Amino acid sequence: MTVLTTPHQPGGPGGELGRPPHHGDQWIGGRWVLSDATEGLEVTDPSTEEVLATVPAGTAGDADRAARAAAQAFPGWSTTPAPQRAAVLRRMIAGLESRAARFAELITAEVGTPVQVSRATQVGLALGMAAHCAEVLEAYAFEQRVGHSLVMREPSGVAACITPWNVPLLLTVQKVLPALAAGCTVIHKPSEVTPLHARLLAEVMAEADLPPGVFNMVVGTGEVVGAALSVHPDVDLVSLTGSTRAGRHVLALGAEHIKRVHLELGGKNASLVLDDADLDAAVRATVDQALFNSGQACLQWGRLLVPRDRQDEAVGVADEAMSGYVVGDPRDPATDLGPLVSAAARGRVNTHIRRGVAGGARLVRGGPDQPVGLDVGYYVRPTIFADVDPRSALGQEEIFGPVLCIMPYDSEDEAIRIVNDTRYGLHGAVWSGDGARAERVARRFRTGLVDINGGPFNPAAPFGGFKQSGIGRECGTAGLDGFLETKSLQLPRPSTGQTVGPRLKGLETATPDRPAERDER
Repeated sequence: MTVLTTPHQPGGPGGELGRPPHHGDQWIGGRWVLSDATEGLEVTDPSTEEVLATVPAGTAGDADRAARAAAQAFPGWSTTPAPQRAAVLRRMIAGLESRAARFAELITAEVGTPVQVSRATQVGLALGMAAHCAEVLEAYAFEQRVGHSLVMREPSGVAACITPWNVPLLLTVQKVLPALAAGCTVIHKPSEVTPLHARLLAEVMAEADLPPGVFNMVVGTGEVVGAALSVHPDVDLVSLTGSTRAGRHVLALGAEHIKRVHLELGGKNASLVLDDADLDAAVRATVDQALFNSGQACLQWGRLLVPRDRQDEAVGVADEAMSGYVVGDPRDPATDLGPLVSAAARGRVNTHIRRGVAGGARLVRGGPDQPVGLDVGYYVRPTIFADVDPRSALGQEEIFGPVLCIMPYDSEDEAIRIVNDTRYGLHGAVWSGDGARAERVARRFRTGLVDINGGPFNPAAPFGGFKQSGIGRECGTAGLDGFLETKSLQLPRPSTGQTVGPRLKGLETATPDRPAERDER
């Protein structure tokens, strides 16, 4: 990302005179509103290092206008019946489906994800997530009788949804649609690294006939727009997917107004192969998962734990498996791995690789050099380390790149200690020839998700982490719950007509200075 102090003039889809297009507006209050930003941000294609477009370096003023628009729209949207909200979500899904190819093209251009993966996973999973969200809303019970009480679930208010660049559409759908389903109004702040797909999403929202202000989108940096939303008095809830550093900052800012804060942060996830597992299948599956999106995924299994007496066998399988992955142009259907998202990301990953070598880990494949024949683009060589010390930086820090760290262990208990001995607790995997044993071991993981023998992702199950991997849960019913508040109405008891039960008489007049009388009968 490059900051331009003199932004381009607005142009059409191809820009003016061959220049990349400049977008100077934000989606606020149901229309495109010119930003008051005096600077622009360049969006770069990580495979070519060429500028795709420029967008506004959003300001606190942009964030304020969006928050006020969302607050103004909240009373109407929050009282819209759930079936009508579900119908709007269905129109959004139709809009996503009609633009699926364009979303895939933009994500390949912005993120560097190979086109086949963009279509099947980046966009395909997002469509599945969106459809499931609509199904959850249509089946959700917003009111429930509990004895003589009516327990109600009501929208939290204005939600600021701050999303990352790595799986941008899916992680946006995972937040924004449940928020809208719950009856919240939304300000979406996409990553400034990948904002172009977010502009297309705003077009989808516009065509779904949302009332003005229900959905707003402001592009800008986290330091400016994200911070402004986190402290804005009209924002009731902040939901962030990002780094642990960003999560700490948002949590601290939100505390000023006691905001509800959801955090889905990083991970240092382990794939544990037990001694009775099919080692070949487990290692190959781990390599494949670790290389998804060039390793740029919070769910990545970056640590592979294997019995010490089978480490050499595991290394051989991993090396052979990784050798079959093609690194190159993400627009080529034959490509398996594209570039990292930016020069900064490439530099960070290569620094981890160099430190790993210097720290004594055994480099099996890859390394910090540019892949052969790829002189342009932010490419990194898929890398394997063996004999990795679990307490080293390589074994503890999230790398966010195509790096697999193989760690030997001597006993099941030692393996579980290694799995849990990080500040993170997001994802993990267990492989065993005995399903009951695998489940027993998985129960000892201090993580929010554990895959057993390759169990697939389930959008109906809660998603989130322990420890510094985050606060709260997304997906399924839990994802909708996250944007709702609970209210209890205490109703008269039909048999007596009493408004206060006998054991609670006096509570209605109690004060801190004069405690209520209690009936001890």
